[in-house]
This record gives sequence, C-alpha cells and structure tokens, in this order.
Amino acid sequence: MRHVAIVGSGPAGYYTAETLQKADDIAIDVIDRLPVPYGLIRTGVAPDHQSIKAVSRRYEGTALTDNVRFVGHVAVGSDVTIDELVGLYDAVVLATGAPHDRPLDIPGASLPGVIGSAAFVGWYNGHPDYADLDPPLDAPGVAVIGNGNVALDVARILAKTPDEFAGSDIVAHARDALAASPVRHIHILGRRGPHQIAMTPKELGELGHLERASPRVDPADLPDEGDDAMLEPGMRKSVTHLRQFAANPVAKPVTIDFDFFAMPVAIEGDGRVERVIVERTTLDAELRSHGTGETYAIDAGLVISCIGYQTPPIPGVPYEHGRGRFASDEGRILPGLYAVGWARRGPSGTIGTNKPDGARIGEMVLEDIGRGAGKAGRPGLDALLADRNIAPVTFRDWRRIEEAEVAAALDGRPREKFTSIEAMLEAIGR
Repeated sequence: MRHVAIVGSGPAGYYTAETLQKADDIAIDVIDRLPVPYGLIRTGVAPDHQSIKAVSRRYEGTALTDNVRFVGHVAVGSDVTIDELVGLYDAVVLATGAPHDRPLDIPGASLPGVIGSAAFVGWYNGHPDYADLDPPLDAPGVAVIGNGNVALDVARILAKTPDEFAGSDIVAHARDALAASPVRHIHILGRRGPHQIAMTPKELGELGHLERASPRVDPADLPDEGDDAMLEPGMRKSVTHLRQFAANPVAKPVTIDFDFFAMPVAIEGDGRVERVIVERTTLDAELRSHGTGETYAIDAGLVISCIGYQTPPIPGVPYEHGRGRFASDEGRILPGLYAVGWARRGPSGTIGTNKPDGARIGEMVLEDIGRGAGKAGRPGLDALLADRNIAPVTFRDWRRIEEAEVAAALDGRPREKFTSIEAMLEAIGR
C-alpha cells in the first residue's frame, strides 16, 4: 500500500487527491488545520457567488471514495511536523494555498483601519482567524487598492444592500455591520490603466446591476477604442464594461470610482486611517508605471489592500521569499515532498487552474513513488496523534457540522456558518 498525505483541503489539494485516488493500492490523507474542508471555496470565494462554491460537491465526491480520508483540526507544524509526515508517508504534497496578504509597503500602512483582503474577505466569509476583525465601517469613504477580481468582490460586498445578499452565505456579523455602515464612496485604485486590469467580465458586469451603487470611470483614463482590438476577447469584454460605465454614469447613493493611473504613496490619519495620498502615474513602453509627482488625497476611514497573497513559510521547507511560495523544481521540493496550486505557482490563476496542476502533480507523485516503500502511512499518523491526545475531525464529522449550519440558515440562505473552531467542534459534541 502506498501512502500519500496532502496538506490543505482546498481546490489544489482535492484535485490532486482526485488523480491519486484512481490508482491501485493507495491511501490518501487530506490534512487541514481547520475542522472544515474546501479552503478558499468556503472562506475565499465571495458569499454571493454560490455557483462557484458549488464545485465543492466535486471535492465531496473525491472525499467520499474509500481510499481518501479527511483529517481535520490537525495543524501541520505544531500537532505534527513536516519531517514527521515525510517519515510516515511515501509522499507529502503541500497544498496550503496562499492565505496571507502581501504587505502594503508604504508609509502609514500600519495605521488602524488598513486591512489586507485576506483578512477582510475572511471576515465576511466567516473564517475563524478573522471573525473578530471588526473592520472600521464608520466613515463614508473606503479605498480598495488593487485592480483584480478580489478588489471587485470587496467593492461589491461593501456596496450591496441587505436584500441583495439574499441567497448568499455571508455571515451574520458581516451582514449586520454592512447594513449599518455609512459607506457611500468606494475608490478602486490601480497603478496602471484599463488595458492592464486583471478583472474578468462577469465580475465587472455585476457592478452595473447593483441596487444602490453606481460604478464610475473617467473617460479621460480610457485609451482609444480602436486599441481594444489588440486585447484578447475576455479582456476586451472587461474593457467594454468600463467604457459603458464611463459613458452612462447613473446617480445612485453609493459610488464606486475606478481610479486608474493612481498609485497610493502614503496613508495618513491621527491614530487611525483618514485619507490615502495618491500619486498619478504614467506608463512607459513596457507598460510599467511611473509616478508623475502629481498627488491628490482620498478621504477614507478604511483601506483594504488587494495586492496579492503569499504562502506562509514552513520551517525546514525551502521557500522563495520574493515570490511568496515554496521553492520547487516544477513541484518537487525535496525527496518525498511536493507542492501544488498556489503553494507551488504563487497566487495566480483561477480555481479551475488548479485542476490540471493537481492532475500533473498527482501523476508526478505516482511516478516517483512507484509501488511504494512500505512506510507506516495512515496507521502511523493515527498512532502519533493518539499519543499526543489529538482527535482529528473526520469527513463524517464535517457533514454533521454542515448539517447544523444548513439547519441554522434563515430567509432561504444556504447556511449560517460557524465562525469559530469551538462552535464547529461543539456541533459534533466535542
């Protein structure tokens, strides 16, 4: 019997397990520090994008196969080390994603009210690490730094009315705080222009259909329309949305302004965020942005940085600090140790990008371990955890947690998430 441990139960982890479980004589343990699976599907995807979250049913199909096991509420690094896992399993695959925010390296970034998108998204999605974040939503202005889909998600969630969250699984504490918020002016800041955004048409199009909020684009920031022909089709559709926002401004109580060619250079305030100082930029021939020296201020009581993510280092595992990912040779880190998904590539691509990545790393593992080396594997992990009085959460336990969340849902919502590990464990009688 060959034994493989996958650290992380998000998309990359389960896509890797999906490939591995088709092989003969193999046992796969999917280990996660939380008692609940699915990683960013549960706590990263926007709560009003339930169709995307539905991919978890595919992962459930993998999790319910005879040779795949969910080992929840086990923290790799403290409950069990990487060296111990490598000693127990024929292969260990790190599928930990990139759950930490890249730091915003400008003066004032440490002021209260400056929050990374991982923390803010985790807050409204009920991640136990961020449930107590309590972001300051008491001022009219918010600055969202970044020109990707996460920035759009954040702006949309800030702008929606309570009724627009019908059918979503936004958690109660965020729903209530947003409903009482006086936020009326949201600025999305990007150092480059409309042709350099990383925003997809669906997410941009949604901004044009909000009940109380209107997206605005300065027509002067748009390049000549003929230049759009050089863009790939999806990008061209995105820019078309921006052109429509510029051509058809609608007066609504909440504004979402796209500040292009706008580089935040400082955050100011007396004891908390009060404004963002922005320098106007221009692009060179290689489309790199450069400051022009001209600055302006944006009033903001909250700044949300959506500039990317990084994988947290693990002691003893080679790491590329400049790229925020594990150092590997196309996925091979060390003998018996691999990386997949964002932990391998860095934070790039969509959820679907992890499917071919997981398949490739899964095949690589099968090729490398051959028929297996007869390591202790699953029984060895069970013995080690039992000796440390650690009782893992099983997939059957998770389904009981899920049932309790569904039962607690109100007003047609799919679930009311538990936002603490203690509440999750209490739901299964621990």
